[in-house]
Amino acid sequence: MEQGRIVKVSGPLVVAEGLGTSRMYDLVRVGEEGLMGEIIEMRKDRCSIQVYEETEGLGPGHPVMSTGAPLSVELGPGMLGTVYDGVQRPLDALQAKAGAFLTRGISAPGLDREKTWVFHANVKEGDRISGGDVIGVVQENEVISHKIMVPPSVAGRVESISGGTYTVDQPIGLVADESTGKSVELKLMQRWPVRVPRPYSRRLPVDSPLVSGTRVIDTFFPLLKGGVACIPGPFGAGKTVTQHQIAKWSNAEIVIFIGCGERGNEMTDVLMEFPELHDPRTGQPLMKRTVLVANTSNMPVAAREASVYTGITMAEYFRDMGYNVVLQADSTSRWAEAMREISGRLEEMPGEEGFPAYLGTKLAAFYERAGRVVALGSRSSGAPSAHDDGVFSTHDAGERVGSVSVVGSVSPPGGDLSEPVVQNTLRVVKVFWALQDTLAYQRHFPAIEWLTSYSLYLDRAMEFWDANVSKEFRSRRNRCMVILQRESELAEIARLVGVDALSPEEQILMEVAKSIREDFLQQNAFRDDDQFTSLRKQDRLLQVILHFYDRALMAHAAGAPLAAIFSAPVREKIARAKFTPEDDEDAFAGIISDIETQLVADGSGVGVRR
Repeated sequence: MEQGRIVKVSGPLVVAEGLGTSRMYDLVRVGEEGLMGEIIEMRKDRCSIQVYEETEGLGPGHPVMSTGAPLSVELGPGMLGTVYDGVQRPLDALQAKAGAFLTRGISAPGLDREKTWVFHANVKEGDRISGGDVIGVVQENEVISHKIMVPPSVAGRVESISGGTYTVDQPIGLVADESTGKSVELKLMQRWPVRVPRPYSRRLPVDSPLVSGTRVIDTFFPLLKGGVACIPGPFGAGKTVTQHQIAKWSNAEIVIFIGCGERGNEMTDVLMEFPELHDPRTGQPLMKRTVLVANTSNMPVAAREASVYTGITMAEYFRDMGYNVVLQADSTSRWAEAMREISGRLEEMPGEEGFPAYLGTKLAAFYERAGRVVALGSRSSGAPSAHDDGVFSTHDAGERVGSVSVVGSVSPPGGDLSEPVVQNTLRVVKVFWALQDTLAYQRHFPAIEWLTSYSLYLDRAMEFWDANVSKEFRSRRNRCMVILQRESELAEIARLVGVDALSPEEQILMEVAKSIREDFLQQNAFRDDDQFTSLRKQDRLLQVILHFYDRALMAHAAGAPLAAIFSAPVREKIARAKFTPEDDEDAFAGIISDIETQLVADGSGVGVRR
């Protein structure tokens, strides 16, 4: 290990000399306490280091030791259900060492060295293996089977391997590496530098929706598995609650939640709520398939910048097993603020609003690590599937296909969507869920504004809908969007001259738009019968609302007064249709029958029947 010395300290930034053989992004230990840091700039014989802990008490002359390796995370059994800080130190292990108040320089390995795991090998001596091959399985918990993979850089013949009970750092076998001719130990865990994307065989187009059960998302602005989405919004608009819903209900097998620079009390809520959440798909606690990375706003700013890379590297590791992973970063604004602070201390030329000129590049590099891919390796244990007992395992299906979907929340000051972080994010994401505090103040949740939000995955989602939901789902969704857009135009007129100035057809449209907003878009996350809605039920809800619209127009044309149409008893049933059980198809058929019975257009002039 090479040793240098500090020549300057500026907040979390330390300048050291004497590290001439070190490289960019090498991990270093700073001061007598061995504070963790990372080299982020090199000028001649001086290195600028961002320290992941408080630098109080450091000064010129204090030692700096280079580890000669970049910041890396440990990947293996034991990650699920763990709460880490931004540089993958397990918080429960740190608390056991130091108590409630963590001391500087304290460290703990990312994976427990004492816990043992039962390993089942699926290769034998003499088999040829290469990077990414699955050589065995560890049943990590009741929900997830953990595939043990060959590190990407290793390839050769298996010299020895055996199943049994091991800790993560005990050798499970040996392989004769073709590139070096030396024997390489295989272990249950592997290390990977966080700033380097994990390799894969090839990238695939995204083609299947990440179903969240949230109607405004799944129907109007869908996100596909392997896609990227952004949730910008002001304080109190519901970003975190929306992400909780996606974590709990989405059809992804693994959830990675990064609390990046959020307020301590908000992250505390996450840490308290997530262990209490029960996975509706497996009946087990949601934490059994979740990893939390907690780096609150009162923690050192440099670790905030590293936390997003820690989380995305973990997500790529589970993707390589063939799992669908959803990663949620809350929020990337705090990450960008950390970059701005470090950039200022490096005396770099500032860009817009003081953010570094490379802000857009950094954001793009992060979001581009999402995607749907074929994993490395010729030996595959197949793609994960959920058995009747709720365990995600694998079956022989050829190539391992996995995905990482990234949902990043943005907290622009004052809800200003024109600020640099939002605008640079919108250049790379394909789904934009715009939260509005005005909707939240009206108790409309989720407070996603339907006129400014968008999804560029609509065409591919519609192909899935046609094949798996209904041939009419696409047209119903598009028709509802037209109604909502027309309502926005008519609302301006109605505010100026009153609703009565609108034509009868326009007044019917306004009532139907209100029904779409209140009976479809608005959703209660605290009601068991409304917090999740399947795509099939969403289609049926739209069918009922639009059927009422068509019959109302016909009834009015037959002479029915508007007051009678708007007060038809069936409207109460439409309003409560979203609380109908998922498997109750007869209820929707009954509502459609009531609409046809109560709103008639038979030329008799009766118009509405009660």
